[in-house]
Amino acid sequence: MTTQTTGTADEASLFGPKSQFSAFFDDPRWALAMIRATVLEAAHPQIGAALADNSTFVAHPWRRLRNTFLSMRRMFGTDPAEREREAARLNRLHARMNGSDSRGRAYDAMDRATRAWVVATLFESAVTMCRLSGQPLDQDTMERMYAEYRTFLAALDGDAAELPEDLNDFWRYFDRVVENELENTEAARVILYRLFDHLPAPALLDGTPTLWAAGRAVVGPLLGAITVASLPEPYRRRAGLPELPGAATLMQGAYLAAGLARFLPEGWIDAESIIETLSLSPDSDDPRARTVTALRARMKRASALLRLLTPLSGDTNPHPAPSAGTEENRRSAEDFFRRVLDQTGDGHLDWPDLAAMARELSTRLDLDEPEETRLYDAFAAWWRELQAALDTDGDGRVSADEYAAAVPSLAGPALIRVAEVLFDATDKDGNGTIDADEYRNLFRTAFHRDLTTNTDGGYGRSAFVGDFLSFMSGHRTSTQYDPLLAEA
Repeated sequence: MTTQTTGTADEASLFGPKSQFSAFFDDPRWALAMIRATVLEAAHPQIGAALADNSTFVAHPWRRLRNTFLSMRRMFGTDPAEREREAARLNRLHARMNGSDSRGRAYDAMDRATRAWVVATLFESAVTMCRLSGQPLDQDTMERMYAEYRTFLAALDGDAAELPEDLNDFWRYFDRVVENELENTEAARVILYRLFDHLPAPALLDGTPTLWAAGRAVVGPLLGAITVASLPEPYRRRAGLPELPGAATLMQGAYLAAGLARFLPEGWIDAESIIETLSLSPDSDDPRARTVTALRARMKRASALLRLLTPLSGDTNPHPAPSAGTEENRRSAEDFFRRVLDQTGDGHLDWPDLAAMARELSTRLDLDEPEETRLYDAFAAWWRELQAALDTDGDGRVSADEYAAAVPSLAGPALIRVAEVLFDATDKDGNGTIDADEYRNLFRTAFHRDLTTNTDGGYGRSAFVGDFLSFMSGHRTSTQYDPLLAEA
């Protein structure tokens, strides 16, 4: 039996609430499978290089998770227009990611074979999670799910030719890539050995550093061991990944335990609600904020008690909040550099960091191609301005020390242009003022925040630009921009 798709009617039957993908979407096992799939993606030299250079998954993993979740929802939804729009957005995003790795090998995020591997890892990890949890898929279900993922690839690339049509051929293709192409890349090592150990708290738990650090110290190594044990044995052997004694049993138990969720009543686990709730902060205007605030208060008390009982050595709060009562609640230069500017978490400011800001703003505001291009161009001009002013040693990037020595240079004409492009994208009717509806669309819908500015008379260009500059160059905490660019 083959899985070749035959047109729009077939596509409609493969997406939506009746798809196999939707059946797994709220499945707790999917969390383990997604981590595994991400490692297999990162182990591909091209993908690993693109992640190392461009991704924000180290500094902002929760934001990356949310964006990936929303993108998959759109791509596997029932609305073909939304799917086409999301595919176009992803293609624009990937077209901007190319370069070379540490060994001088070129990478291109639009490479068709590489994109096919991403889809292959998602499908294979879904099949593996079912097998490891004692609920292996039957052949017909696997055939249908494979057809869904091939159609997903076709929505991105125009066809699914890079993945075999026949499922039996797929397994030979998968084994060949694992055996011959995957490497122990820097990105894969970061995910396995750094990300879990240094994972920043989501917004919900950001005020409980001790509690988060204690939980992370236990769960992080376990997740790493489970993930390594679940990877294909040929890759583990070639990459030299150590498998801890008992890790296979631990992995099996984790998947079996997650699989018990099938006995819960339908709807008890809602991945979308969980991810959105983790992203909330107490100052959010989301209706769930009151519950979150009460939960955070309880967590802080538990964190304080834990600190008294088992004090942790070292820095338990990697993201200290600005001290209350300081002049205009200003950040330190170090905190601003780490939390806002260094989006990729590599300790330096360069173009991928600013591109990540443009990408996040474009995604949250759901910009069309012309507006998105204008925003990227404005950020590119800002990067050229920053590089000229701050890169004193000429290495093509800005260190934290270089930044701290020339902070005022951030507020140049190019940054003003970035703010003006954002204002124009929000001012849909072009009347020079953000009215109440446009205001809600920008800050309430996109950022889950309200501004302190009174919008009864409209939010003017100068006020908007001033607020943006005060955040991006004045280093003040900002109710509306922190959740977008500073929080993990």
